[in-house]
Amino acid sequence: MRNKPYPHIIDLPRFLDHRGNLSVIEEMREIPFEIKRTYWVYDVPGGEAREGHAYYRNEEFIVALSGSFDIVVNDGKSKHTFSLNRSYHGLYVPAGIWRTLQNFSTNSLALIIASTPYDPEDYILNMQTFLSTKC
Repeated sequence: MRNKPYPHIIDLPRFLDHRGNLSVIEEMREIPFEIKRTYWVYDVPGGEAREGHAYYRNEEFIVALSGSFDIVVNDGKSKHTFSLNRSYHGLYVPAGIWRTLQNFSTNSLALIIASTPYDPEDYILNMQTFLSTKC
């Protein structure tokens, strides 16, 4: 999985039970990196978007734990939209990909699992800067 340079959906194991279902994420197993940080995005008004950015080093795995949202990814040459609306699969986003979360449903919850601790120097916050890294 680590050799895939482009974002892709990863299906998570599902354990179905009449008492409720369970899915699991383990580092270097379901996702192709060690987990160094987790955070979540919530209370985004319905239909709204979160500004885009990319990372120099950080990889992410993004899951819609509740509700739905779209992730638009851009590798500097093409864009692709992934719709997340099930808690048993998520989107792997390698480093060097611009991503924007948008079209949030009301009361959605996005879980983001990251391969690096928070480092403001790792963020690419400007699209022109991002595109200049792709030349």
